[in-house]
Amino acid sequence: MIRVLIADDQALVRAGFRMILDGTDDMTVVGEAADGLQALTVADRARPDVVLMDVRMPGIDGIEATRRLRAARPLEQPPHVIILTTFDLDEYVYAGLHAGAAGFLLKDALDTELLQAVRAVAGGHNVAAPSVTRRLVQHFVATGARVADASSIDALTARELDVLRLIAEGLSNQEIAGRLVITEGTVKTHVSRILAKLGLRDRIHAVIYAYENGVPPGQ
Repeated sequence: MIRVLIADDQALVRAGFRMILDGTDDMTVVGEAADGLQALTVADRARPDVVLMDVRMPGIDGIEATRRLRAARPLEQPPHVIILTTFDLDEYVYAGLHAGAAGFLLKDALDTELLQAVRAVAGGHNVAAPSVTRRLVQHFVATGARVADASSIDALTARELDVLRLIAEGLSNQEIAGRLVITEGTVKTHVSRILAKLGLRDRIHAVIYAYENGVPPGQ
């Protein structure tokens, strides 16, 4: 079972998320919090695998709570954090990324998108709403920020470049496997090698790298 903590200052929002999550066979809500400080306290007691973290909460906001959660137990696996917000704004995305968030979703995401995101980050993957990813890319390209040396792309094999193109298109490992007619395990291996060769932290940075360096989306 994936253990989930819901942190949001609106009781109705927490109730809605709880209903969705508890309605599955592989997830259980182990706690709720109405602000960032409470989220830290409950997380320390309940030890969730995933935290759904609102951005704007009284006292300690979701970004600072995420930073503290990710740094609290360096010798253990801290919970993965999905930041949920109604505000599709750059400042939250960048701050959350640097705080160690594993995913970003807008609160109006479909139930299926929420469940897929929880399962993905629980499995060690990063997720982001398409609109959030686009804003990330636009920001990095507009500011001239670089996530890796462009010359490192030469280290990729032809198949790894194919996988990078499909990552840039926003496809999941399962979708990439279907497109390239290979196993999902093989895709995971390619993704790990791509990140290692390019010196990238996660899939979001891989998308940024692809756009920065003119790698076209997969066909």
